[in-house]
Order: sequence, then C-alpha cells, then structure tokens
Amino acid sequence: MSAIVPAATILMVRDDPEAGLEVLMVERHHQIDFASGALVFPGGKVSQDDRDPAWGDHCDGLFEEGERALRIAAIREAFEESGLLLARPAARRGEGAPFIGVEAVAPLEGLRAAINAGDVSFLKTIEQAGFALALDALVPYAHWITPEGMPKRFDTHFYIARAPSEQDALCDGSETVDACWITPRAALAAAMEKRRTIIFPTRLNVDMLADAANAEDALTAARARRVITVTPQIVREDGGLMLIIPAEAGYRVTREPLEGNRP
Repeated sequence: MSAIVPAATILMVRDDPEAGLEVLMVERHHQIDFASGALVFPGGKVSQDDRDPAWGDHCDGLFEEGERALRIAAIREAFEESGLLLARPAARRGEGAPFIGVEAVAPLEGLRAAINAGDVSFLKTIEQAGFALALDALVPYAHWITPEGMPKRFDTHFYIARAPSEQDALCDGSETVDACWITPRAALAAAMEKRRTIIFPTRLNVDMLADAANAEDALTAARARRVITVTPQIVREDGGLMLIIPAEAGYRVTREPLEGNRP
C-alpha cells in the first residue's frame, strides 16, 4: 500500500483590468514523475523544514503545528515554482499589512533552486531576510486525497490567496517550465480542446473558481464554503472504470471515466 504524503498548493488569484479574474498556473516539467507536463497550481510535499517549531516566530497567523506546516509548504512551493512570496516585512507585519515588493524578494531569486533541493533552509532564508510569512492570507479551498491503488498518493490541502501585486511570477525552469496567469474559463477550454493537460482534481477546482466574478468574490466564497475531503473512488461500471466523488463536496462534476484522467 502506498504511503500518503502530505502536500499543499495555492490558487494564487488576481484581477486583470481586461481579462478579469486570473489564477496562476505552472506547467510541470516533462521529466517530473508525477503529473509531468500538466498545468497545475504551484504546490508540493511538506518538508521537514516546514515543520520546524522555530517558524512560530516568523509567521503571521496562529495555527496548530500540522496546519502551520501545510501553509508554510504551500507558500514555499509557490515561491520555488513561481518566485511569488506571500510574506511581509517582520518590522511591519500583521493581518492586512502589505506584502513585500519585488525589490525585497529579488535578492532571494537565486536561492529558489537551492531551497527546492533542500540545500538551503527556507526558514533561515526568511529569518535572515527579515520577513514573516503571511499564513493568515491563505483561505482553505479544498482537500483531496489520491485514490487507493495509485502508485503515488497525496493528501493535498488547497488554499486560495490574493497574489502579491508588487511581485512578478517567473517559472523555476526545473520543476516547472512555464508560469502563466490564466482565466479559469480559458484554462478549462484549453483542457477540453486538448491544448493543455489538467489533471482531474485541478480541473474541478478551476471549474469551481470559474463561478467567481473577481478575486474578492472567490475569497469570500471560499471562506463561506465548508471544505469536504474528497477521496475519489474508482469503481467498475458497464465494463469501464469510473471516478466518483461525493456530491456534497460542491463540484459540478461527480463522476467521470477514469480513462484519460489523472486522479
């Protein structure tokens, strides 16, 4: 039986004056063993560094240890994969305080690969830079667990957050080969037309996001919604395998053929 690995991801949203609501998505490197080539939200596994108790002095928001580690992992992975860092100056921190700007995060750009490889501590990087991670800026959005029987299983917590407006997104070139701002409807159209690969959990969460008129609408809806844990069931029906998820999770789709899907 495959071990279930804790993971976290962020739907980073912004309002574009012309396009409207956009979400940051990254294209996974084709040599990555999970979801290679897929368009996903920035995210990944929780690391040991994310669990360090010393983070308590370098984060905004009070959360129990497991939840804090998930939120730290989500912010770290977003930084590694896109260069966006949800952090505030430690000297001017607290709920509602502005995020750091591009000039503050630029000196850390060269550390992204080393942090990803585990050669540099993200905690020490944040501490030495004089930042505090804005864990309070993340709103729970969804919770998915990979179905039983899959070779890799993840217990993934999805969060949504408003993107730092004074920073620029740039893919890392290793785990990801492209970073783009895209409207939910454009992402869904690209998946339907086979121009992009979007795995089942990502696509359903993009579809849910498409109901929002703007970033604030999306955040408000997430705050009001009860997050239901989704572990897709794989069942045989009419000679084929189907993916089935609980209707109470709130998605428009509750069943799809397994063939062609990555759950």
